[in-house]
Amino acid sequence: MIRPGAPGDVEALASLEQEAFGADAWSRAQVTEEVAGQTRHVVVAEDEGRVVGYASLMVAGDTADVARIAVAPRTRRRGVGRRLLAALLDESARRGAERVLLEVAADNAAALGLYEAGGFVAIATRPHYYRSGADAVVMQRAVQTRRDG
Repeated sequence: MIRPGAPGDVEALASLEQEAFGADAWSRAQVTEEVAGQTRHVVVAEDEGRVVGYASLMVAGDTADVARIAVAPRTRRRGVGRRLLAALLDESARRGAERVLLEVAADNAAALGLYEAGGFVAIATRPHYYRSGADAVVMQRAVQTRRDG
């Protein structure tokens, strides 16, 4: 199940950050700011009442930025990341964004595959962007607006 994030999720999300990102994890304070931020949209994936993933989006003007997608290692390769990404893309369209940007570690083949399957294309590289020394691949895609009827 994908649902909106809430302040009560901060502990679980901060723990998931450590599990998913290690040295590049956000602090509890950063997670708190993300969940509480007025310009942010956080969604949480649950399985049997447990948080197994979350994603965060910021929209400014006509551009949305995927700030984070984290999935618990034990539940990867089960479509959780794809569902979280779809929820962010839906929110981007709802908020009037025309394009979505994100950064992903160049050595994260699984995430690169997820984003490429989601219609993202690489537009730039940021050398040594992450604490680990990995480069970041900057990716973007157009937002497809939904038409009812």
